[in-house]
Amino acid sequence: MNKYINTVFLVLKLTLITFLFTQCSEDLVVGSEKGIIKGVVVKHSSNEPLAHVKITTAPTTSTIFTGSDGSFIIENVPIGDYSVKAELNGYIMEINGANIVDYGQEVSLVFEMKDDNALNSPPSIPELLSPINNAFDQALSVSLAWKSTDADDDPLTFKLLVKNNKSDDILIFEDIKAMNYTLENLNYGTSYFWQIVASDGINDDVYSETFKFQTSNIPHNRFHFVSLEGENHVIYSSNEEGVKFKFTKESVNSIRPRKNNSAGLISFLRISDGNTHLYTAKPDGSDAFRVTQIPLAGFNNNELDYAWSSNGSEFIYPNYNKLYKVNKDGSGTQLIYTTQDGSFITECAWSTDGSKIVLKTNNIDGYNVKIFVIDLVGNTLKTILENVSGAAGGLDISVDGSKILYCYDISGYQNYSYRQLNTHIFLYNILTDELIDISEKSKIPNGFIDIDPRFSPNEAEVIFTQTSNDGISRKDIYKISLGNDESESRVLLFNNAWMPDWE
Repeated sequence: MNKYINTVFLVLKLTLITFLFTQCSEDLVVGSEKGIIKGVVVKHSSNEPLAHVKITTAPTTSTIFTGSDGSFIIENVPIGDYSVKAELNGYIMEINGANIVDYGQEVSLVFEMKDDNALNSPPSIPELLSPINNAFDQALSVSLAWKSTDADDDPLTFKLLVKNNKSDDILIFEDIKAMNYTLENLNYGTSYFWQIVASDGINDDVYSETFKFQTSNIPHNRFHFVSLEGENHVIYSSNEEGVKFKFTKESVNSIRPRKNNSAGLISFLRISDGNTHLYTAKPDGSDAFRVTQIPLAGFNNNELDYAWSSNGSEFIYPNYNKLYKVNKDGSGTQLIYTTQDGSFITECAWSTDGSKIVLKTNNIDGYNVKIFVIDLVGNTLKTILENVSGAAGGLDISVDGSKILYCYDISGYQNYSYRQLNTHIFLYNILTDELIDISEKSKIPNGFIDIDPRFSPNEAEVIFTQTSNDGISRKDIYKISLGNDESESRVLLFNNAWMPDWE
């Protein structure tokens, strides 16, 4: 009985060993059937190879990284279906399928990875808020406002594009962080077109629609004056309430504005080709036109002055010891007077009826001054000031030609820098020889000088520049009445301003 049981046990043991051996043999055969997965990883769109990309599979085989050329290879991959995953910081994970069915099979894969920003949303289209489309009668300083959002809360920057209906220029204002911007120094009577471009630095720029606004018509400003801005003088145009705009740009040096209502133009002096020339422009500052071919010249550009004819058709102006006449269109330049002693003509004024010209002459340093009146053929009609020491100038003549405004440094001081210590404004009557010290009557402050006097349009007042006698302090424009009071108070009109004109 025991022998029978032992025999049965042995048979079962042999059968089990045979079964296990068979199974192990089959596993070894299947496990030896392996293939290769290889491929390359590139950047989406540009096909730029991506290095150091982590490559893994599911089911798990090996974990490897791409080389500098973006390639990878996984060897000894058992037969089966796999998901192959590519991962790299800053990029969206990519998964491709691979199926190994035969021994030694190679499966080639290409991964095109997109950066994380590929899922980023662009900004919303900017909504233009203010001014409304087709707004009119806008000031020369306009505040623009708009709205734009970003779904990913990316910081936005904006670009402002501006065109107008009078030129082909496109003004571009970039890197605007706020959703508003103020346009300044615009021109009167001009249509402006503006558009906003939004950027999140990731997606393509987003453009708004284009809005239009129009500035108000050209005002009939009566005041013009000069302010120093940076290294250049800028001419401003202003009304009685002090609402002003830049008549000339700060990129060029412009002085001595003179308005002529008959011509409908404002004239001024400007450096051109290294010389001082006479220009005209429309009341809004547009269409600047150089009148003179022979320049203005003298001992000091800031002291040079010229005059319109009352009908606005001609100018007279100085060039060293000569006085020229020229038509406003630049034609007909004519020499009309030359000094006999070679002294420089620095300033001139022209009577309304055209019969008299007031001149101020001086030597090369600005001194040895003479102020006198001539007729159109050069005869001296009246000498107002001569044989004195010190600076003088600031000529203007009344409508009837009977009164002359001028200024003179009563201290008689002279030096190389043409500094003035105690310059007063005087009103001289040609018919009676009466002389009134307007500065003294209006109580000029100690240490100050009065220069650049001009009659008001009704000749009841005088507009002028008051400044410290140190020669470097700020200049301001005042007016005083020519009434019969014992003293007249000074009224401040414009700060940081000089060379006034009131027409």
